[in-house]
Amino acid sequence: MQSVPSTNDHLSALPVTQSHAMMLENGSVAHVMFTRDYTGSSAVYTDPAHLVPLARASSSSNLTWHGGPVQTTPKIYIVFWGSKWTTNDGVYKTLTGFMNAIGGGKWINSDTQYSGSNGQISNPSSQLAGTWIDPSSVPRRPSSSNVGAEAQRAVTHFGYGGVNANYIVAIQSGNDPSGFKTQWCAWHSSESESEGTVSFTNLPYQPDAGASCGAGSVNNPGTDDGVSIVGGHEEAETQTDPQPNTGWLDSSGSENGDKCAWQNLENNPNAGGYPTQPLWSNATSSCVQSY
Repeated sequence: MQSVPSTNDHLSALPVTQSHAMMLENGSVAHVMFTRDYTGSSAVYTDPAHLVPLARASSSSNLTWHGGPVQTTPKIYIVFWGSKWTTNDGVYKTLTGFMNAIGGGKWINSDTQYSGSNGQISNPSSQLAGTWIDPSSVPRRPSSSNVGAEAQRAVTHFGYGGVNANYIVAIQSGNDPSGFKTQWCAWHSSESESEGTVSFTNLPYQPDAGASCGAGSVNNPGTDDGVSIVGGHEEAETQTDPQPNTGWLDSSGSENGDKCAWQNLENNPNAGGYPTQPLWSNATSSCVQSY
């Protein structure tokens, strides 16, 4: 992990054009998926050295490339963090089932229209590369540095997958980070480690947030609807912008998931029948559930 600055560092908002970005404790940038009802009308400190910026605007313009890499052959690793996890947990089943189903499908295929410094994104049929239940202790309110450290443990467990790997840190129920449920549902970021740059996702236990993070938004009762909606949002964005903000963003700083968040949700046959949101397509200048 990078060294953590004092809590007085990085306490200024990123430019308002970076509407979905916040600065983490180690100085890295994270891209946030806001809750359904968060207006973004004021700055919110989510833990020491975290600041959600003032706006959640998204422009109508297409995404443009900012010079960095993309995930040309995406690989998804999920670490289920905490002793409460079992393979019978609904979130465990939904998250692993969804991430196992999206490869080769027409929903995530939308990402293949984007390329970076290392080539063009592809859509292989098998993108879920590994899962692991790590029963180690979880802080009551995990900070970004805690989540980053757990991502590094996942790298050690699975092996370093380079720029193509996304390490999803799925946090057990009841250990909700500050700001989760009230301002945001999940975020993705990257950090410099001894192996190289590691892309990772902070994915708290989505049913803990209820409707704010998608529960019941498609199905009834739909307790786990938000798992695939939010998890899919973050995975699609990580593929197109694995090292924020060097990939694909619009003029307001929004990624391909941000521009279509919480719109036209459906049980998507193009994503294994799981609930998804659309993704932005430059080809049609619109939000699409299939490409």
